[in-house]
Amino acid sequence: MKIEIENYKDESQLPSIINLITHDLSEPYSIYVFRYFIHQWPELCLLEKKKKKDIIVGTIICKLENHKKCLRGYIAMIAVKKEYRRKGIASKMVEKVLSIMKEKNTDEVILETEVTNKEAIILYENFGFIRDKRLHKYYLNTSDAYRYKL
Repeated sequence: MKIEIENYKDESQLPSIINLITHDLSEPYSIYVFRYFIHQWPELCLLEKKKKKDIIVGTIICKLENHKKCLRGYIAMIAVKKEYRRKGIASKMVEKVLSIMKEKNTDEVILETEVTNKEAIILYENFGFIRDKRLHKYYLNTSDAYRYKL
C-alpha cells in the first residue's frame, strides 16, 4: 500500500476533505471555514493519498499568522480514516507541517484537542508539545479541550 503526502490542489478535493474531517471531529465546520484555511495557507493543507486509487485517507489543515509579535503556527484540524490509523500517517503529516513552519521561522505552534482524545494527546506529546491549559466547555458539544504549545 503506497501512501504519499501532497498539498491541496484545487476545489475538487474539498468534498473529500470535508467528509473526512466531519466524520472524525466533533465540531461542525462550514465550507467557509475550510476555504478560509485552504485558500490562505494551501502549503499548510496536506493530504495523504492512497496512490493507486487516488483516495484521500488523511488530511491536516493549518495556518500561520502573526500573534503578539511572534509568528504562530496553528494546527486546526487533522483526521485519518479509521482503517488507515496506526500506520504513522498522522505523524507524517504533523512532521511535514512542522518542517514547513520551521522553514518559515515560526516562533510557536499551538493546537487544541478534546481532553478525551487520547490518541491525539499521545501524538502531540510525542512531538514535544506541552499542555498549556485546559479550556472548559471549549467545543460545541461542551467537551473540554487542552491547548498544546510547541
